[in-house]
Amino acid sequence: MSEMRVVLPQPDADETGPYAHLGFATAKPGEEDRVEELILGLVQPLRAEEGAIEFHVHRDRADRRVFVIYEMFRSKEALEKHIAQSHTQEFIRAIQPHVEGPLRQQFLRMCSELPAGQAERI
Repeated sequence: MSEMRVVLPQPDADETGPYAHLGFATAKPGEEDRVEELILGLVQPLRAEEGAIEFHVHRDRADRRVFVIYEMFRSKEALEKHIAQSHTQEFIRAIQPHVEGPLRQQFLRMCSELPAGQAERI
């Protein structure tokens, strides 16, 4: 299977903050535990990546089949490098049989300031 390629929106010309991303996945009925296991398997390798600032996994309280990933990187290029990582590509392949439809993506511009101490990580 070929590598998944994602075209990321360009940062705005005046943007100086990190590049943030939301990922959404809806588990097929009965596949919720497997989807959570696969997503949680990304936590350690992703947080160790150069350029990664934050990575959090959430489940919707109203619909426990819905998972939301929030990740923040130093730059668009750092997120592109993350997507190309072998562990990310393997995750994308492995999760597909367990979710409904394609993984959904949303790319965010940060409007608030980073908390004290976190700005130095960028």
